[in-house]
Amino acid sequence: MSTGADTFDIGHKLTLGLLQLRYNFRVYPDAAQRTALAQAFGCARVVFNDGLRLRQQAREAGEKYVSDAELSKRVITRAKTTSQRAWLGEVSSVVLQQALADLNVAYRNFFASVTGKRKGRKVAPPRFRSRKDNRQSIRFTKNARFKVLDNGRLRLPKIGDVPVRWSRSLPSESSSVTVIRDAAGRYFASFVVTTAEDESLPPTDPEIGIDLGLTHFAVMSDATKVTAPKFLRRAARKLKRLQQDLSRKQRGSQNRKKAVVKVARAHARVADTRRDWQHKLSTAIIRDNQAVYVEDLCVVGLGRTRLAKSVHDAGWASFTSMLQYKAARYGRTFARVNRFFPSTRMCSACGRINEKMALNVREWDCPCGSHHDRDVNAAKNVRAAGQADLNARGAHVRPGLVPAARREAGTHPDAACSTRSVEGISVL
Repeated sequence: MSTGADTFDIGHKLTLGLLQLRYNFRVYPDAAQRTALAQAFGCARVVFNDGLRLRQQAREAGEKYVSDAELSKRVITRAKTTSQRAWLGEVSSVVLQQALADLNVAYRNFFASVTGKRKGRKVAPPRFRSRKDNRQSIRFTKNARFKVLDNGRLRLPKIGDVPVRWSRSLPSESSSVTVIRDAAGRYFASFVVTTAEDESLPPTDPEIGIDLGLTHFAVMSDATKVTAPKFLRRAARKLKRLQQDLSRKQRGSQNRKKAVVKVARAHARVADTRRDWQHKLSTAIIRDNQAVYVEDLCVVGLGRTRLAKSVHDAGWASFTSMLQYKAARYGRTFARVNRFFPSTRMCSACGRINEKMALNVREWDCPCGSHHDRDVNAAKNVRAAGQADLNARGAHVRPGLVPAARREAGTHPDAACSTRSVEGISVL
């Protein structure tokens, strides 16, 4: 699926046979609409911070936890009647309610993490939102009565009819839309739609294992190797020059603000290019294979090593998430192999597990007489382990919830950041 300036990633959630999709499109508000959006961003931020402050004060005073309904009454309904917060009535009330909904979700995620109900990394308590954040967003639900007009414009309450750059049509009526302003000053509309349409692809025989690395982004069990594009490395010279220009600007000046936007646009171009490439590769893999198996890499841990820049440039987590939700959408099988599985050291021919080998060893011979390419052998083992795991369970288990990309609007209550193993990474 192609991405670019007009549309970003599609996140998904699978619930009771229904598929929730998020479609993002570029919007182009005029000057007056940008002012109205800035006001709405500010009001949502103030309501979020007021709610967080109220709960913190109640906790420090030893009072009971402020309920969601009581919080809404005090920081929105009553606040509008005061002179200090009277301007909250100038924006859609749905925007303010959704800001509190985000706060409530953040608290629930924190409590679930503290009590152990939420798996994965520990979640920190909610933090105050800053007006200096480069990314701002507001959300409208059906109660706000937003509407896509016949002329293609998006009608938003108290903002107006905003032009949208449509790259495709929505498969069904949208349940909510989030308006986002990113660090590069671009505006996007993120629509959430629910569809029960069967988009399963025709069955096919091949099943493939994938070994992810840095020298080669992906090595398949059929010996296909995909060279790592290294988008960030290729743009490093331009980014360095823009960062140098930014460092020379006086803090607080208009020229510095312009330089900040230039840097943000350069990084956005890298991210958009990477996302577009990953969408095309993941779509091709899902289309041509009935089952896809990948190794559960420890991306979080590798992000703290000397390889951090290359790891983040590769974007393994986003790529595997694309494979997962596309497999669920198009009727394919997707599975992750245990992080501790010795895919690199195991002989794919006889199953013998050899001693650990240095990363510069790209080929090796097994005592059984087999000669192995390090990465291809690992991909074959990943495929075999994935098939064995599914057979042991007796059925193909439906994939779990897939978190949307971080640039997307909204917070998934059950999305947890997983940790993955270092085993099998190819680095020269």
